[in-house]
Amino acid sequence: MQHTLSRRSFVGASTALALAGWARAQDGYPNKPLTVIVPYAPGGQGDVFARLVGEPLARALGQPVVVDNRPGASGALGTRLAARAPADGYTLLMGQTGEIAINGAAMKNPGYDALKDLRAVALVGDAPLVLAVPAASPFRTLADLVQAARERPGSVAYASSGTATPGHLAAAELAARTGTQMTHVPYKGAGQAITDLIGAQVQFFFASASSIVGHVKGGKVRALAVSKPARIAALPGVPAVSDTLPGFAFSLWGGYFAPRGTPDAVVERLAGEIGRITGQGPLRDRLEAEGSAVEPGTPKSFDAFVRAEVDKYARLVKAAGATLEG
Repeated sequence: MQHTLSRRSFVGASTALALAGWARAQDGYPNKPLTVIVPYAPGGQGDVFARLVGEPLARALGQPVVVDNRPGASGALGTRLAARAPADGYTLLMGQTGEIAINGAAMKNPGYDALKDLRAVALVGDAPLVLAVPAASPFRTLADLVQAARERPGSVAYASSGTATPGHLAAAELAARTGTQMTHVPYKGAGQAITDLIGAQVQFFFASASSIVGHVKGGKVRALAVSKPARIAALPGVPAVSDTLPGFAFSLWGGYFAPRGTPDAVVERLAGEIGRITGQGPLRDRLEAEGSAVEPGTPKSFDAFVRAEVDKYARLVKAAGATLEG
């Protein structure tokens, strides 16, 4: 008896075999080292997140996890590299507020679309900004600062770690919401901005919690408010801006992303391991001591969070007229 195989049956059988082979390959994931691209130089928040999680993640996966710093173009350079990497779970991005939620609105051509080219895996930390003033400042409350800006338009100058950063946009939104005129003084990074804040060269700075909490506790600067509705463990006595301006919310967050097309099984595996790591006592305690909220969730919940941040910053960037070079 002669057996024949239709083209449809052949294609179907071939597809089933391919899927079975892929499933077997995923059963062995990972079978080689992983690379986590950090699109900034060593020492920043994203780099700290990647290194804190990297060691326990390597132990959990049984493979090395290599941190690869690729700074440039406000995070766009490293993000482009991650977005164009093979979607196999071996190249990840430690993405943050700027390169994921802001660059697409502030840059003419960042070279990637964060929502189309990447998929959210796991949030690591979400830290508010801290509105800090010099220790000798006459401003004891947020109301004092706003009143001075109203009485002397343009006289209150604020630092930022760069144009179109969360700190810049938070201060611009503060001015817009209070109907005041304030002067923006952008710096190339937080270090010099904090130095000039301590020296009273500027009147305030929406600084990252990790960079400023030590200076607050050391008495070099005074914290007037935090930029998320909930108070933080690192500065329990400091109120939220939203106590005065409902809905005011800004943060510096960081989390893992994978190239779009990375299999669900791989993403779920990574998300589960990262969630267990960040939810453990020692790492969780350290992140919270530096001002980061640790809220392990799912890839779906992280994706929803990211989409809301992209929408929010698109509006803020447009309102501020902020632009960046790609």
